[in-house]
Amino acid sequence: MLTPSAEPSSVPRRIWLDTDIMIGMKDKTPREVDDAIALIMALEHPDKVELVGISTITYANYSYEVTQKILGWYNKTGRTIPVYRGSDTAKDVGIENDASRALANALRHEKMPILAIGPLTNVATVVQNHPELIPQIEEVIVCGGRTPGLPFKPGLEKMSVGDYNFEMDPESFRILFDAGINMVLSGYECSIYLFLGKTDIEFLNNGTEADQWVYDQLRPWQQFNESLFGVDGFVPWDTTPLGYLTHPNYFRYYEHIPVRINVRQSDTEPAETKPYLEVSYDYTDTSWRATYAYKTLPGFEEIVIEDLKRAAARNG
Repeated sequence: MLTPSAEPSSVPRRIWLDTDIMIGMKDKTPREVDDAIALIMALEHPDKVELVGISTITYANYSYEVTQKILGWYNKTGRTIPVYRGSDTAKDVGIENDASRALANALRHEKMPILAIGPLTNVATVVQNHPELIPQIEEVIVCGGRTPGLPFKPGLEKMSVGDYNFEMDPESFRILFDAGINMVLSGYECSIYLFLGKTDIEFLNNGTEADQWVYDQLRPWQQFNESLFGVDGFVPWDTTPLGYLTHPNYFRYYEHIPVRINVRQSDTEPAETKPYLEVSYDYTDTSWRATYAYKTLPGFEEIVIEDLKRAAARNG
């Protein structure tokens, strides 16, 4: 049931990035930062991945602006990477937007994988409205899913959190699985092995415009996580789906594992029920299959940190 992952490609894979990047967005509390870290990491590996385009999902205008800001600081590839606004709410699958139109147009020209590190609304809109393009999607790598009953309790396990990207738009996950698309799930179970504490990011506190801005978002996010989970730091969730493309041998996978949506009592709102995206070889009543990353091996956390250091050094 466990097989080694594929060897890394010798040429960069041209990929599409769909992201719910929120770093720095003004709100009552700090917003998550891991999409931004994944983007900076992707830019640090032009030998492994080439970003054909980037689309945003939720808070589309802010996501668009902050993505352009980060590209302006950290894109040293010599290429202009187009950015497109997608669904603002992740509740309108099937309604075309700039992102779905751009992704569909890109797929008409070439086959490629889609790294989707937010809700799947934009991608599912393309699949639903343009089924002729399904064969052009090599695979969709997402941050989501779990083995049955796995609790999502970061840090000192004081509280449960949801499977955010899936729970924001379960219907879009259903559309992609029903379409038979090759799906890769790399979510909580795989990412929880990673942790970035205060000393891991201190090099960004260096006074340069780009790094200092990033540090000024990461540090409050660490402190906010401590207030929630008891530990000063955070898990960079979205880096493991990227890692499937850039450093696949740093993970362990269940291959071709059955996938099902199960509905039962919510682990975050006990008075309610909610859907869970779960994988198990015991499921015999589903045609859905996925590659499921269940473990990160030693060394990938160091890659995350070294990528950020290298990006910072280029701005020094």
